[in-house]
Amino acid sequence: MKNASISSTYFAPQLTLKIVLPAMEFYKKAFGATELRRWSNPDGSVHVAEMEIDGAMFHLHEENSKSKQLSPETLNGATSLIGIFVADPHQAVKMAEAAGGRVTNPVQDYDYGYRQGVVIDPFGHQWMIQKKI
Repeated sequence: MKNASISSTYFAPQLTLKIVLPAMEFYKKAFGATELRRWSNPDGSVHVAEMEIDGAMFHLHEENSKSKQLSPETLNGATSLIGIFVADPHQAVKMAEAAGGRVTNPVQDYDYGYRQGVVIDPFGHQWMIQKKI
């Protein structure tokens, strides 16, 4: 699939949330994310946000039951694990935990050549923080 305006293929995950704004603030504190754009509802709440972490773009989207895009909070579980590669997984996990994330798998080295740890954010999304070693 080639689009003339895109020079390479990349993933841009969309995280579904009950309420978007608190997640935007969490990702800024936990991962140093920056806000690129946002779309607000008439009441001022955020419907969609476009963010990035060191150039890796992702979207936050308000839950939509009609299209069955539901948050982990609603599902009481996650349907995916978001992998993010960083220079220092130990430091990144510490930051995420300090911002309110819950460490479910502490950072450790695995025989398949990765250093990984898993954090669940306050909204139920699971983040695998990792680097190749």
